[in-house]
Amino acid sequence: MKNLIFLLCILLSFSCKKKKELPPEPTIELVSVSPENVEQFSDSIEVTIKYKDNNGDIGDSSPDIYSLQVKDSRLANPDWYHIQPLAPLDIELKIEGQLKIKLNSMFLLGNGSEELSTLSIKLKDRAGNWSNTIATPPIAIHDTL
Repeated sequence: MKNLIFLLCILLSFSCKKKKELPPEPTIELVSVSPENVEQFSDSIEVTIKYKDNNGDIGDSSPDIYSLQVKDSRLANPDWYHIQPLAPLDIELKIEGQLKIKLNSMFLLGNGSEELSTLSIKLKDRAGNWSNTIATPPIAIHDTL
């Protein structure tokens, strides 16, 4: 009888522990940037990021909702981009994958023939949770290559 009570106590202690909640905010990592040397007004840049989200609420069906922020270190304000839903809207599930971000040609802001820029990237899920911010290596922008 003592063994049964002991076993019952152990089982109850395991069943009473709270399930560890996973953080709701997405996380991102930089995978690649190509190219890192561009000619102004002509070369586009492709940035690939890896994302993870524990509840799958990245992206929105409305094209007027912007959830990806890319900030050029040379500018005061970021650019915003729309991401389509990466999982069904009515289902909560853990997702991960890669996003390719194509950025149109960059240009020189000053009078020189070359500038360096770093891009800072973060994303926001439908609940308003921000991911961590990642930064690209410096990208060289040239007048002509």
